Amino acid sequence: MTIIRQFLPYCHGYEVRNTRLGLLGNGDTGFELAKLISNWSRELILLTNGVSALTTEQRKKLQDHGIGIKEKEISHVNQHDGYVEQIVFRDGTTESLHTIFARVPFEQHCKIPLVLGCELTAQGFLKIDDFQRTTVDGIYAAGDNTTFLRAVAAAVAAGNKAGASINKELIEEAF
Repeated sequence: MTIIRQFLPYCHGYEVRNTRLGLLGNGDTGFELAKLISNWSRELILLTNGVSALTTEQRKKLQDHGIGIKEKEISHVNQHDGYVEQIVFRDGTTESLHTIFARVPFEQHCKIPLVLGCELTAQGFLKIDDFQRTTVDGIYAAGDNTTFLRAVAAAVAAGNKAGASINKELIEEAF
């Protein structure tokens, strides 16, 4: 069984393909998560953690694709050494799963950019331009704090771009 994973399956999705997967989400977020994960397994269950906020059309599309929907409130997750064994619902019933994917809200954990006056996007990421510059002169940002795309390759590329931009700015200042 696999540990609970954060939203995007691209880091570990392949390893758990074709297993029984739980998707923790509701409404539009749950629907989009189910669509995103639907190519990894035919055994998907959307866990809404209570009454579903899915539209009639969303519910039908999920059912048409064989994605189950559990509209029960979750009590807790039984796990062993960090690996999911089953979901326990408030009514005492359980659902055995191999892996659970969840889209958790993004939160900036480091407050330094905010203290310095950097603006955030509507999604809570640091607002940057095409050269990784924040809204404060001389402050650049790259990686997880600037984008929903959680991947080392993307962070390295953004860091490389920020470094080149900083280098150009320093050259312009000195020349």
